[in-house]
Amino acid sequence: MSNALAFDLGASSGRAILGRLQDGKIVTEELHRFPNDPVQVGERLQWDLLRLYHEIKQGLLKAKHAGVEPASIGIDSWAVDYGLLARDGSLLGNPNHYRDRASEGMMEKLGEELGEAEIFARTGIQFLPFNTIYQLAAQSRAGSPLLESASHLLMIPDLLRYFLTGERYHEFSNATTTQLYNPVSAQWDGALLGHIGVSETLFSPVLKPGAIAGVVQPSVREELGIGPIPVYAIAEHDTASAVVAVPALERSFAYLSCGTWSLLGTEIDRPVMTDEARKLNFTNEGGFGDTYRLLKNIMGLWILQESRRAWEREGKQFTFPELVQLAGEAPAFAAFVDPDDPSFMAPGDMPARIRQYCERTGQEAPQSPGAIVRCILESLAMKYRYVLELTERLSCQRFGGLHMVGGGIHNTLLCQWTADAIGKPVWAGPSEGSAIGNLAVQWIARGDFKDIWEARSVIRESFPVTTYEPGASQAWEAAYEQFSHVTGLDR
Repeated sequence: MSNALAFDLGASSGRAILGRLQDGKIVTEELHRFPNDPVQVGERLQWDLLRLYHEIKQGLLKAKHAGVEPASIGIDSWAVDYGLLARDGSLLGNPNHYRDRASEGMMEKLGEELGEAEIFARTGIQFLPFNTIYQLAAQSRAGSPLLESASHLLMIPDLLRYFLTGERYHEFSNATTTQLYNPVSAQWDGALLGHIGVSETLFSPVLKPGAIAGVVQPSVREELGIGPIPVYAIAEHDTASAVVAVPALERSFAYLSCGTWSLLGTEIDRPVMTDEARKLNFTNEGGFGDTYRLLKNIMGLWILQESRRAWEREGKQFTFPELVQLAGEAPAFAAFVDPDDPSFMAPGDMPARIRQYCERTGQEAPQSPGAIVRCILESLAMKYRYVLELTERLSCQRFGGLHMVGGGIHNTLLCQWTADAIGKPVWAGPSEGSAIGNLAVQWIARGDFKDIWEARSVIRESFPVTTYEPGASQAWEAAYEQFSHVTGLDR
């Protein structure tokens, strides 16, 4: 048996997953799961990064107590957020959360100063207000004492890996999400950094996914009583790891990584940096094996999660299965929203914002929790169709169906409605896509798999894939026209 340990950190929780290769299949065991709650401090929304590092050490201890010393370790997380280090290597404050409002308006300002076409030509990255470039520009122009004191900048998984190993490296898939990495020159873009007033010296070398990034350093080994375990720079953006785990049989495939965020796209050999891609606000993020992920970010199940929190504040307790059941009982196609409307970005009273959106667009606003959840799920399914069709157009491909991975596949209603909306099969699985992709890259790097296609074949044999066939095509076709009209996406 060949084992590996994956730390998979999402925007709401983290987990330590031990993987073993056994009898030609992958066997996984969850050793540790923990919440990842942002903390509001005054006007700032921040990550409790040292708590996350503590939980990583707890995961290592649980592996030890189970009598297992992992042959290697990999860490993946969400993208764009970063921490700053002082000259002595200590962390300068808690990293800001991407939903923090400190960078509001900066995307528009830099677009006016440099031109969106110039920024896209240098990076190929989708314009999102929380991208690293805008967070850093806001800090720089506010005269942040933390930024002025900083010696190094590291992304979230880079930071946690640094705490374990003492080695400072960036990793390719996460570096590309910053909108500061130039895929043509394959280096940090000095012109963009110069414009926002940030020194290139803050940035470290960029490792490709699968490179060894150090071993657990002596102080950690002494504290935990473990050995010098190798730590790999896997595909550290969690979506990049999830795409590694897509159990595709053909090289041309479309995927949807479905969770707090929904990311829909395809795997390509080189970035699509055309003017059409820019106008459609697609992104080209780095992947494993010198690939790129042509995709679009969609707001995802965040809207449902935040609605549930709003109802909890009112004293109404619902489990997610209960909400899905209520949605299934509500009238179909009663109202739609564009999940990517800016009003749904920040935390808050999401049901009220959904009703306001519907009233603003001339629709009857949903009132009950079931009607609101149905509106959310049907709108997501419709947006998936919209983005899938654009992905086909930009990549010059036609896809026979859609692979769904991630925790969102537990929502069977969303899976079925997505198949109905796109008029093609949906293949759902595995649910722990990011963790499995994390493990797979470690095994490829160590020679346990010869390449990503062998890994995908084994993943397909190891984890169940549920097929959802489309139905009621005429009703969904008419509803898609209604969705496109009320959201303005048909213009």
